[in-house]
Amino acid sequence: MKLTDKYETIYELLNDAYGQPEWRQHLPPVDELVSTILSQSTSDTNRDRGFNALKQRYPDWESVMMAPVEDVRDTIRLAGLANQKAPRIQAALKRIEEARGELELDFLTDMPLEEALGWLISLKGVGRKTASIVMLFSFDRPAFPVDTHVHRVTGRLGLIGPKVTADKAHQILENMGRPDTYYAMHLNLIQHGRQICSARSPKCDNCPLKGECEYFKRVHNA
Repeated sequence: MKLTDKYETIYELLNDAYGQPEWRQHLPPVDELVSTILSQSTSDTNRDRGFNALKQRYPDWESVMMAPVEDVRDTIRLAGLANQKAPRIQAALKRIEEARGELELDFLTDMPLEEALGWLISLKGVGRKTASIVMLFSFDRPAFPVDTHVHRVTGRLGLIGPKVTADKAHQILENMGRPDTYYAMHLNLIQHGRQICSARSPKCDNCPLKGECEYFKRVHNA
């Protein structure tokens, strides 16, 4: 089976198992950028605690940008790695204001996708995953974010090779699937990774994808 066909089969199986999410804007673009920076190397719960703490303490992002870095660090401590994330958030906000004259990212709407991703990646501490999340979740642009769940599950399924890094997986998966599948595929792969295909002790016997899974074939048919 060609990988494009396998991708489509897995996409349909995941939709059958978890439903087909319809795109909605999760957060405004600058909010999404800050939230995603906070999400790095932590849980969604801790990310949200850090993000909500910022929103409660500061009236707007300009106030976050201008605050002493120590105050921002203390505010987001619950999100983890506050010493790294606080200066990254402030540097990103300053770069946006310097480039645009205000704290907005709406100009990315009309920019060619790779150029828009590159602009975001030029911000210190922003990688392909963070940039792709902003483009997909805030603008409905066809980028395919690859987090730890997506990387693990697609690797076990055989959609990407065993030595493919998460950074390289973005482009591979974008080339493999139809753009209108990216949003649902991304969210359903994450849900599948959390519920069934966990890093340790995956629930292979209950997996709706086991017929397509190279890991299942290797481990259970050995």
